Amino acid sequence: CMSALGPEFKYETYRAEKLLTGLGFSDEDFEKGPQSFSGGYQIRINLVKTLLTEPNCLLLDEPTNYLDIVSLRWLRSFLKSFNGEVILITHDRSFMDSVTTHTMGVHRGKLRKIKGQTKKYYEQLEQDEIVYEQTRINQEKKIKHMMDYVDKYRVSARGASQAQSRLKAIEKMQDMQQLDKIADLDFSFNHTPCPGKQIMKVKNLSFGYTEENLFSGVTFEVDREDRIGIIGKNGKGKSTLLNVLSHELKERTGEIWEHPSLALGHFGQTNVQRLHPENSITQEIQEVNTDLNITRVKAIAGTMLFTGEDSDKKISVLSGGEKARVMLGKILAQKTNLLFLDEPTNHLDMESIDSL
Repeated sequence: CMSALGPEFKYETYRAEKLLTGLGFSDEDFEKGPQSFSGGYQIRINLVKTLLTEPNCLLLDEPTNYLDIVSLRWLRSFLKSFNGEVILITHDRSFMDSVTTHTMGVHRGKLRKIKGQTKKYYEQLEQDEIVYEQTRINQEKKIKHMMDYVDKYRVSARGASQAQSRLKAIEKMQDMQQLDKIADLDFSFNHTPCPGKQIMKVKNLSFGYTEENLFSGVTFEVDREDRIGIIGKNGKGKSTLLNVLSHELKERTGEIWEHPSLALGHFGQTNVQRLHPENSITQEIQEVNTDLNITRVKAIAGTMLFTGEDSDKKISVLSGGEKARVMLGKILAQKTNLLFLDEPTNHLDMESIDSL
């Protein structure tokens, strides 16, 4: 981390250590190479390198991605006490509202900034559009009334002058088009029922990439309609556990029992990386269910906001958020009754997160 500073600071490693400790690194971690850490911890290292330079203006693009709860609290506290200015992009609405004084967003191709949190921002947008639509309707009525007069008296010697005057007034009026509906992610998963009370049982599960186990003795059951949240610090094996349960990795010891009617949908960080760069969006969705015709595949792509020719884009040109939507689309193409969702909100915007 000290490489972010000039050589005159090479002995002041306490600066880096203080920040690294706040973001969950132990004393033993300080001597390890950056590449030995998980993706989440590597993001924290880059964040520390940024903060070490003691800037007076911070530009932060999705800094909460891959942060655990403890690190999220530390970053929130740091930003609230930061003496400079902060411009922050984040999908995490509660985090944004806790540290910002203003909200700025792109809406209908224009940049809008208001004082206050996101709730006030969206309320203001909604109110402005209500006022706009009412004004547009009233103007339409007024124009119709004026045009009726123009049509009636245009050729009349007595009313031609007033008709011409009203026609000019109409031409000067602002052209108020009806607002287009803004597309939002709006979907439901393709559920297939499971008759059993329990859908999965896990007993004494262990796994490790080295001789040392990453986790061991994991025992639990997944009952029908369960909603199970997995919490823990980064690098402790949360994503790996889901990969073992989905048989992408082979367990070291233990048993995984699955109901015969189990139909799994897995949205994971590693899954996004496995998208085929040269595939189009429709090809990527269709490969998980070749029984779907192209019309149905295009409909799923449209649900994920890839409409028209956008569904023919290659995976290689998509942003992180677009790739996440492709992954959701692939899950929608399958019939499922058990969902594994590993950080599904990373890279999605606030409206998409609300839909999810």
